[in-house]
Amino acid sequence: MTLILAIDQGTTSTRSILFDTDLKIVATSQEEFDQHYPASGWVEHDCSDLWTTTAATCRGVMEKAGVRAGDIAAIGITNQRETTLVWDRKTGKPIHNAIVWQDRRTSEFCKGLKAEGFEETVTDRTGLLLDPYFSGTKLAWLLDNVEGARERAEAGELVFGTVDTWLVWHLTGGAEHLTDATNAARTMLYDIRKGRWSKTICDKLGIPMLMLPEVRDCAADFGETRADLFGQPIPIRGIAGDQQAATIGQACFKPGMLKSTYGTGCFALLNTGDEPVRSNNRLLTTIAYQLDGKPTYALEGSIFIAGAVVQWLRDGLKIVRNAAETQPLAERADDAQEVILVPAFTGLGAPYWNAECRGAVFGLTRNSGPEEFARAALQSVGFQTRDLLEAMKADWSSGGDDTALRIDGGMSASDYAMQFLSDIIDAPVERPPVLETTATGAAWLAGTAVGILPDMESFAAGWSAEKRFEPDMAENRRSASYAAWKRAVEATIGFAS
Repeated sequence: MTLILAIDQGTTSTRSILFDTDLKIVATSQEEFDQHYPASGWVEHDCSDLWTTTAATCRGVMEKAGVRAGDIAAIGITNQRETTLVWDRKTGKPIHNAIVWQDRRTSEFCKGLKAEGFEETVTDRTGLLLDPYFSGTKLAWLLDNVEGARERAEAGELVFGTVDTWLVWHLTGGAEHLTDATNAARTMLYDIRKGRWSKTICDKLGIPMLMLPEVRDCAADFGETRADLFGQPIPIRGIAGDQQAATIGQACFKPGMLKSTYGTGCFALLNTGDEPVRSNNRLLTTIAYQLDGKPTYALEGSIFIAGAVVQWLRDGLKIVRNAAETQPLAERADDAQEVILVPAFTGLGAPYWNAECRGAVFGLTRNSGPEEFARAALQSVGFQTRDLLEAMKADWSSGGDDTALRIDGGMSASDYAMQFLSDIIDAPVERPPVLETTATGAAWLAGTAVGILPDMESFAAGWSAEKRFEPDMAENRRSASYAAWKRAVEATIGFAS
């Protein structure tokens, strides 16, 4: 048994990847699934899609590689975080579609709780802000809006889980109701210092605690797959939310190390070590990973729209047919025009946390066209990342010797976007040979748990960059560009207020 199966369940697709003991990819299987938008600002998934694409891609990748379950030592899972599911404890039938992390339907509920002064309690215990982004108010909404849900939950008939919990439940045939510390830390219900669910917050939101899964380390025993699923049982030994898994996959194990993932959204995590750092700049304090019962903490900044801005160019404006077309378009943009796009399609994330504002474009001229829109879209990711890094520096100045930003995710393949990122943050940007770092992190967790992959120190020593981007922009231009971005954001927020 020399292979690890990593399940990477994301916002728009599910991937299953087989890794060997050198953490090289043997085979990959991927399936997309539908997004559902029942109302403005609402985003849902069909719960069954999350499971069926997982089962199908697991079988698909095994078939591609020509292997059987007996060749696989363990499964590691990484997943879209905060997405909220509730299902029947006995039958496994969901009571509603999954409410996706991007969903903003609980904005008014959150405003009310803030007005009562409850956000301080939330931040003190969970490290998070009181925002619709997190699972807690989504779960409360389900209990309050699905007929009979609250009564059934209080009777012990319903269970809650993030996507990892939903997958473990189905993989094990309903035998295990579990999560890991990183996913628990994103629910807005988990006390990250005490390492337990917060009764105070659950009581305030009206959430019966018997709905909640048991929390374990990231590398731990999460049961085994039911025998009929893949031919024989496979142990499940690793779980981490996607951004924490990417932090692990990028070997950011030392305090001061920093990674940023560019997928649908953008997520930057700064390892702060053994102690949680309270942010004064509306960043999140979270758990980077937990091993042997010991949590390692991080500061996190979340951007809602990164790669999704390219999808908007393709599906909304229809000025590109695929993501690869954006770079040559951006390179042809008119240098005399300074078009700035603030992609607040579902509000602004860190460090602004404004759920009400919406996207805006500034600096348009009669000559502005697809080239300028493409450049503005790619540059918006760099500008937003600098916002995060400025806030992180203000919150935690201890730093470390490694000042480079390690990047991953689909959008990091764009040399144009990553060079602009390096230019605007004025720091080196390092891209690894394999961009599937979330899956790599999940595979490493499972592989170390069963003893077939190297320990943390050896794994970190083997990390290398495929390409390093160095800043190459004059300071006066950098300062002027970022100042223009800040004015655009201020105007966007002002328009919504």
